[in-house]
Amino acid sequence: MTELFENRDDEGSTHFFFDIGNGNTVAFFDFPGLDLGSYAEVLGGPHHLAISVEPDRWSHLKAKLHDAGIECDHVDGSSLYFRGPDGERLELISDPLGEIDGETVL
Repeated sequence: MTELFENRDDEGSTHFFFDIGNGNTVAFFDFPGLDLGSYAEVLGGPHHLAISVEPDRWSHLKAKLHDAGIECDHVDGSSLYFRGPDGERLELISDPLGEIDGETVL
C-alpha cells in the first residue's frame, strides 16, 4: 500500500492505493455504514478503471468522445467518466500518473 486518504466523493470512506508496478496503482474504497445507493452495484467488483493522461491529451480525448456521441460526466475539472463498449465504467483523469488531486499516491 502506497497511500490512503478519505474518499473525496464519500465522507467516511477510505481511498486505498496499491503499487502494481511500472508506475501504476490500483485503488480500493471501503464504504462503512454508508447508504450506497447506486454504488451497491459494484460491491465485490471494480467500481471503475481510471486512466491518467496529460492535460492536452485529455482535452483531445474529451472532444473525440463528444464527437462520437459518447455520454460523459465531467467531474472536478480533471475527471471524465464514461461507459466502455461492454458497459464498464471508465475514467480519463488529467492528473499526473501517481497523483490524485495534487497528492502523491505512488
